[in-house]
Order: sequence, then structure tokens, then C-alpha cells
Amino acid sequence: MAAYTIGVDFGTLAVRALVAEVATGRELGTASVEYPHAVMTRQLPDGTALGKDWALQHPQDYVDCLRFVMHEAVRKAVIDPKEVVGLGLDFTASTTIPVDQNGNPICLTPEYQSNPFAWPMLWKHHAAQKYADRMTEIAQERNEAFLQRCGGRISSELMLPRLWQIAVEAPDVYEAADRFVEAGDWIIQQMTGSDACSVNVTSYKLFWDEEHGYPDKSFLAALDERLIHVTDKLGKRLLPLGSKAGEINEYGAELTGLLPGTAVSVTCVDAHACLPAAGVVEDGMMALILGTSGAHLVLNEAEHRVPGLLCMAKDGMIPGFYAYEAGQSCCGDHFKWLVDHFVSHEYEEEAAQKGMGVHELLTQKAAKLKPGENGLIVLDWWNGNRSVLMDSELSGMMLGLTLQTRPEEIYRALIEATAYGTRAIIENFEAHGVPIREVRVCGGIARKNPLLMQIYADVLNRSLRVVKSREATALGSAIFAAVAAGCYADISQASCTMGGTDDDVYVPGSSNADIYNELYREYLALHDCFGRGENNVMHRLRELARQQKKRNV
Repeated sequence: MAAYTIGVDFGTLAVRALVAEVATGRELGTASVEYPHAVMTRQLPDGTALGKDWALQHPQDYVDCLRFVMHEAVRKAVIDPKEVVGLGLDFTASTTIPVDQNGNPICLTPEYQSNPFAWPMLWKHHAAQKYADRMTEIAQERNEAFLQRCGGRISSELMLPRLWQIAVEAPDVYEAADRFVEAGDWIIQQMTGSDACSVNVTSYKLFWDEEHGYPDKSFLAALDERLIHVTDKLGKRLLPLGSKAGEINEYGAELTGLLPGTAVSVTCVDAHACLPAAGVVEDGMMALILGTSGAHLVLNEAEHRVPGLLCMAKDGMIPGFYAYEAGQSCCGDHFKWLVDHFVSHEYEEEAAQKGMGVHELLTQKAAKLKPGENGLIVLDWWNGNRSVLMDSELSGMMLGLTLQTRPEEIYRALIEATAYGTRAIIENFEAHGVPIREVRVCGGIARKNPLLMQIYADVLNRSLRVVKSREATALGSAIFAAVAAGCYADISQASCTMGGTDDDVYVPGSSNADIYNELYREYLALHDCFGRGENNVMHRLRELARQQKKRNV
């Protein structure tokens, strides 16, 4: 009998499921659905207003969307659920859910439904930045070892700054929460009744490591007395990727359509799941994941201190390697922002007449431009800078605009900016002892936009391979599920069979690469001027905006 696994990818805006054949990696059926509540940045469902830099989600969306994609993917794959031997999932992280003693999100109770602090905080919730900054200062003063694993600066995208924010600004929520759980762990606990948590997520989002565990109580006390016992509210049974978290229970069977007893692997950070799908299982390989944000994951056999990282952990992604993570807080979101808010009706009509979307039209027009022809340089910080500056208070900038500037010129400049940001990350890795010999690119953008891929190859001056799966994160989760179900001895073996890249390679053009070298130097000059303290105007503008918003409340 054939055997299949299912990978479920919980992204920022939608959930995707993929059915894969264990013996080959062949993809039989996929399904996706957007969250009904999307990302809540302005108000809660009951109308409660949110502050600046908030990003929340609705936990019921996770359950309802999981139910839909599971049944739909199995239907499309035309398989019998009894042939499914394992289920794996990945999730945006850190996405933090306060839950009660029964594991139920406290935001769903009448008492806390109007309290923003009780709702799941999505990875791009940046309202805890001041706590992350103060946490960095104290960790530096104490020379905390874990600080080196996150590049010397703590990001507001991690869980601990959010917990500090909750403890200070909503102490009733902090006390009411029996535990704070990563959303991926929470979904698995619902389906299996298991209390297992992921080493992968905990290592990268909560400073945990096998030798030291969580940050010690003396550090937590130095932050705030209220945090001394915060680790009591965190996961205790931690399992590595490829492990079986538990088995589908009766509720899980009703929810997913799978048989009780089906193996469920521990959850993974969504971007990290791309590694086995990409075949990135060797020293010096990088997986570049291009989605709403960007992630840059590198394997190395040794430990190095690399400033500007999001995090690094031993055995955190692929056993036997130190896995380094950097990233960009805004990638595809750039392009969506432009199309949603600044493209004229003229362009929408032209796209409709040509039977294409506005993104496709802008790409077509931008492809006719030569490097440098748009006269623009962009700093790609629309959602702050994750690496290498690690400063969510930074904001975007566009230099060179004139009355003749067209939308396609801006569109191309945004693509170029994200490529420059990626080059800065790669150069930072290599300057600190982490060489990168091969880059493999994942994500829907990589497969749908050849112009973007060619610009990246030219800017990076590197050949790039695209991962063959259109749903690399979901496939990666299906690979973890195959290991958890005992179909493969380890992740590397499963990856060699079920993952891989296309035969096509994007090769840099020498003349374009030369021009982009010049433009990149200009990008770096602006990057350092506005990002390294020479001119803190971006910080001042954001603070002024916060003050004015408070006055208007």
C-alpha cells in the first residue's frame, strides 16, 4: 500500500496543505485558504482599537482553516485517509498565545476578549521593541552567553520581549495565563493532547539551548521581578525536528479527517521547514525563502559569532550543524503595498484588458528597464530591519523620485532593494566566518517572477537554483512527518528522496552585475547613514507619530 504524509504551512495570511508520496516526494494534492480575520493591526473583532505596531491574529482562524485545507487536500489527492502515515506542520514564529489551564486561548473568554494582550501576537508584532532594546542592554551588561546566539541584539519578533510587555502593561493577562504557547505547538496539542513543544521553535524564539535551558532566573530578575517565574509558563517537554510529538486523537481525527493514531511531528518555524524541501542539508548551503518577508538560513559545521543574526542554534534545524538565521521583515509585502495603495486606475484597466494581474503587468513593464534606468535607490525597511541592523524602528526610504517616475520603476526599485538587503546579509555572514557556497531559493515569488530571480542573481553575482516544489514549506513539514512516522532514518535521508531543486539555474549577467555593484555601494552608504546612528531621523519620526496618535485618542 502506498504511504503519504501531509504538510501544513501556517503562513502570515493563509494556511496551505500538501499531500506528498513518502517514497518519491511526488505532490498529489494541495489546498489553501486565507485567514478570515487576516492580521489585525487596527482593531479587535469587537472594535477595540489597537496601538501602533500591533499585529494580532484570531486563534479560531487556525482551527477553521486547518479543517478546510486538510479535507480539501486529501480530496484533491484522491487518496484514502488510512494511507496517510504522518502529519507535520510549520508556523510563523514567534506567534505567542496566552492559554488557560486547559490549553484554551484566554482571548476567547468574555473576560479578556476586549484585551489586546490576550490575543495571539504575530511575529510582526513590534510594539514590544522598547522591551527588546532594554533586554539587550541588560544582557550586554551581564555578558549573557545567549546574546551571541541572536547576533548581539534581541528582536521584538521573539517571545520574551512580548512576555515582558504583557507583564508590565497587562499584568492581569500575565497572571491569568497558565502558559504562553507558540501557535504551532498549540495546534499540535489540540490535535494530539500531547504537551510536546518544539526544540526548533524554542531555540530560535526563546533563547533555549540543550546545555543551559532557558535564560536563568537571575537574568529574568534583572529584567523585572515579575519575570522570575516566567519559565514556569513555558514548555517543558521539548523534542527536536523529525520527532513524533504525539498521535491524532479523536478530536484531531474529526478536525483533520485522519485516522486516530496517525503520527504528528513536532512543529517547525515556517521558514525553517524549507531546508529539507530545498535539499539544504550540507555545510555552506543557504536556503533563501522569499515570501511576505524573507528568511536566510545557513548551515555550518562550526559555531561563529555573527552580529545581526536573528538567531543561531546547534542542531536547531538539521542535526549535526549549527543553523544560522537572518532575514528581512518585508519582501513580498513591499510589492503588495505598492499595488494596493499606489497604482492608478489606468494600470488596473490595462492589466484587465491584457487578462493579467497588476503584479504581472508591473513585472512585464519593469523587465523592459535596464539596471539603474529608474534612477531610484530604496531602503527596504517598510517593516523595520531584521538583519543585519535588527531595528524594527527603522522605516523605508525611496531616493530619486521625480514627477516622471512611473509605478513600474518603483516596482523594480523595490525588487532591487530586497536583493541589496539579501546581499548585505550574505556579506555579513561571510565576513564573520560563515562561507556560503550555494544558494537555493524557495517561495511562491521565486517560482512566479523570473525578473525578480534574475535581478537577485545579478545583484548577488551568484548563480541561484529554485526549489522544485511550489509549496516548499509545506513539503518540508511533510518530510518531517515522514521521519516522525518512521519512514526514513533521519531528515537528510528523507530530504534526498523527497526534496530538491529544478534543473534551471539563474546565472548573473556580467554587465548587469557591474552596474549593480555601483548601485549597491550607494545602498550601503544610505544603509549605514540611516541605520547605524549617523542620522536617527527614522526613529524620531516614529516617536513623533506615536505621540501624536496618543493626543488624538
